[in-house]
Amino acid sequence: MPHLLTSPVALRGLTLRNRIVISPMCQYSATEGRANDWHMVQYGRFAVGGAGLVIVEATGVTAQGRGTHGDLGLWDDAQVAPLARICEFVKAQGAGIGLQLVHAGRKGAAQRPFHGGAPLPLTGVDARGETAWPTLAPSPVAIAEGWQVPGEMTLADLDAVRVAFADAARRAVAAGFDVLELHAAHGYLLHEFLSPLSNLRTDAYGGDAAGRMRFPLEVVSAVRAVWPEDRPLFVRVSAVDHIDGGLELADTVAFAHALKAAGVDVVDCSSGGILGAATAGRVPRGPGFQVPYAQAVRDEAGIATMAVGLITDPAQAEAILAAGQADLIAIGREALDNPNWPLHAHRVLEGEGFAHWPPQHGWWLERRAALLRG
Repeated sequence: MPHLLTSPVALRGLTLRNRIVISPMCQYSATEGRANDWHMVQYGRFAVGGAGLVIVEATGVTAQGRGTHGDLGLWDDAQVAPLARICEFVKAQGAGIGLQLVHAGRKGAAQRPFHGGAPLPLTGVDARGETAWPTLAPSPVAIAEGWQVPGEMTLADLDAVRVAFADAARRAVAAGFDVLELHAAHGYLLHEFLSPLSNLRTDAYGGDAAGRMRFPLEVVSAVRAVWPEDRPLFVRVSAVDHIDGGLELADTVAFAHALKAAGVDVVDCSSGGILGAATAGRVPRGPGFQVPYAQAVRDEAGIATMAVGLITDPAQAEAILAAGQADLIAIGREALDNPNWPLHAHRVLEGEGFAHWPPQHGWWLERRAALLRG
């Protein structure tokens, strides 16, 4: 009997060959926002490895909205062609391909994490010759000591960023992406508006939950208006801030209700990051520690969800789906360790040989398996 994890799933006009999604994971390897051969291999290997959907890393909608100098971007038409090349290859391997759009907000102008992750200097340059740029946020509050104080966004800034998201979505259409995901998690701009820890505004874009949701929902609506009707739209959220006074799960459920009404198809349920790296969480982290967030949003808001976070075993992933806790399973660092995880999951769950592997690989492995059987 087929398992949910390895079965096709339809999202609007897109049918994925399975429910395994590769999470967007920044590579910090772009030049002026443009993808290169590293990105081609990074995402191509996940498609060859059998994933249903491969989501390309957080991609800035403006140069000012980058996190680092190495971030991908889609604020310029010249950035479309390198991404189109990746889309073409990934789809040729039978996978769907998505793109995560982001504005880094007050977390921008940083060193690459593997260079230390510190804020870049506003004057002079760091050891690699890089310097910072002014950042924007809902309120003029630095993310932490030593970071620049961002400029409080004016109404004109809000208009410009809203348009930038829509323009980037149009470029994503031109590049050939099947899915868009808007990044409203991990302390980036849209999350900064949602969280009372970072949004101290007293105008229509702050205050109560409705005010704090206003700008993210306007961005969603602007993107949905230009994103083709037959293509799914995802939103990644930090379901909880894990900090006193921050977002609680009930806030995210209310946001998910509004996202559904705005035409969002899937809520990607992560957590944390409002005051630092999302991977440096302040709660115990065990296998599937964020799955309850996906289940709560799915059950209470009536919208499809994607579970993510230390999902490393095919049986574990199948159990999450079978229990109705989520509709899609996202793997990240597990895929970096083993890009063929989806193909192995198929073999583990379905007990089949190598029929689902690319023929360039499968025929070799079939013969090796026969030798090992003796």
